Amino acid sequence: MGEKAPTFNFLGLTFNITNLISITVVMLITFFLILWLSRRPQIRPSGRQNVLEWIIDFTNKIVESSLPNRTGQNMRVLAFVLFIFIFIANQFGLIFQVKLGDFTYLKSPTADPILTMTLAMIMIVMAHYLGVATLGFKKYFKNNYLSPYVFLFPVNLIEEFTSFLTLGLRLFGNIMAGEMLLNLIASFAFSHGVITFIPGIILEVIWQGFSVFIGSVQAYVFVTLAMVYISEKTIVEEL
Repeated sequence: MGEKAPTFNFLGLTFNITNLISITVVMLITFFLILWLSRRPQIRPSGRQNVLEWIIDFTNKIVESSLPNRTGQNMRVLAFVLFIFIFIANQFGLIFQVKLGDFTYLKSPTADPILTMTLAMIMIVMAHYLGVATLGFKKYFKNNYLSPYVFLFPVNLIEEFTSFLTLGLRLFGNIMAGEMLLNLIASFAFSHGVITFIPGIILEVIWQGFSVFIGSVQAYVFVTLAMVYISEKTIVEEL
């Protein structure tokens, strides 16, 4: 996207200030949003409690569709928080994009592959851990790498790597492309005065709405695929 991010070094590691600020802000928004939605619960829900319960039911159904077992019950809170965090992170850049000079300080955290690939790695590692913990190493290895046929071991091994890549890059690519188009439309709107400003603003509003839809779908897809990967590692396929 041609954006520059300020960095600093600590203990030999380079840290991206834009990512640190954006992720921290999204985490705080997620925390306080859930806190606000869950305050003063009532037996007869209304208003914000209805919203909270709808989201919980929605994410619970995602989990139950792939993990209708004890493992799935333990994944409900993770799916709920993960969905809200990714949803807010996807929409964040549509509202907040802060640039000072040549540097960008705020944008959608999921428009950077560092975050999306990190989330993908966490979910893949968790899936393998739960697979070993649930089935035992021998049964886990046989179920995931030697099934349905032993000679497919290389293919199954490559699939593990591609699952990690697709889970992270799909989310990054969609959000990055959306923000890039928004920036291009904004540049077009201010390029030739009134002639381009009016159609540019119309296009900006239309694409903003479409980006909200895409961001919502990508949050759903990421959580769904994460639960599917966990299911593949913890449930033995019956041939």
